[in-house]
Amino acid sequence: MVEFLSYSFFQNAIAGVAIISVAAAMIGTYIIARRLVAISGGITHACFGGLGLGYFLGISPIATAAVFAVTSALGVEWLSEKHRVREDSAIAVVWSVGMAVGVLLVFLTPGFVPELNTFLFGNILTISKGDLAAFAIYTIISGAFFAWKFREIVACAFDPDFARVNRLPVKWINMAMTVLVALCIVLTIRLVGIMLLMSMISLPQMTAEVFVRKFKGIMLLSGGISLVCGLCGLALATMVDVPCSALIVGVMCGAYFICRVGKGLFTKSTRRA
Repeated sequence: MVEFLSYSFFQNAIAGVAIISVAAAMIGTYIIARRLVAISGGITHACFGGLGLGYFLGISPIATAAVFAVTSALGVEWLSEKHRVREDSAIAVVWSVGMAVGVLLVFLTPGFVPELNTFLFGNILTISKGDLAAFAIYTIISGAFFAWKFREIVACAFDPDFARVNRLPVKWINMAMTVLVALCIVLTIRLVGIMLLMSMISLPQMTAEVFVRKFKGIMLLSGGISLVCGLCGLALATMVDVPCSALIVGVMCGAYFICRVGKGLFTKSTRRA
C-alpha cells in the first residue's frame, strides 16, 4: 500500500474518504433520526434523471443531478404535507419518474456515455481535485449550519410537534435540511455510485447506535467509523483487484455485524455474571 500513496489519484481517494466521512456523519445522523432513509433512496434514484438530462444537453451531469435531487426532495415534502399524499407513494413516484427520465435521455444521447458506470456503481479512485473542492465547500457549509442551528435540528428531527409547540422554525429547518440531504446525495454519487450510496449514509450510523444513543454521540462516532472503514476498504483494494467502493461498503457491513454480535455477547455474559 505504501507505494500507492505516491500516486495522486490514491491521495485524492484518501482525501475524499476523509471529507465525505464528515459530511455523511452529519447528514446520515439526521436521516436516521428523522427516518428518512426511504426518501433518501428515492432521491438517489431520481438523480439518474438529472444525470441523463446532463448527458443529453451536453452540460455538467452533476449540476443537473443536483437540480433533480433538490426538486425531488422538496416535491416529496410538498406532496406529503400539502396534498396529504402518503409519503411512501410520493417516494415511489419520484423514484420511478427519475429513473424513467434518466433511461430515456441516456438512450436518446448520441454516442456512448462512458462515465455512466461511474455514477451507477462508483469508483472512488476517479475523484478529481474539483470533486474534493466541492466536497470541502459543501462540508464547511453543512458544518456551519449544524453549529448554528444544532439544537433546532435535533428538536425537529426527533419531535417536530414539540418543536412547533415551542415555536421553533420547523418548516424552515426541515426545508434547509432537505436541500442539504439532496446535495449530499449528489456529491457522494461520484464516491460510491447510486447503487451503494445509501450504505455510506446509514451503516456507520447504525453501527454507532450500538454504543451510543444521543444525536451528537452518533454523529461523532459514525464519522470515525466511516473514516476507518473507508481507509480499510482502500487498503484492501490495493491487495485484491475488486472495486474500492464495494469493498468500503463490505467493510462497513462487517463492522456493523461484528459490533452488533459482539455487543450482544457482551451483554449476555454481563447478565450471567
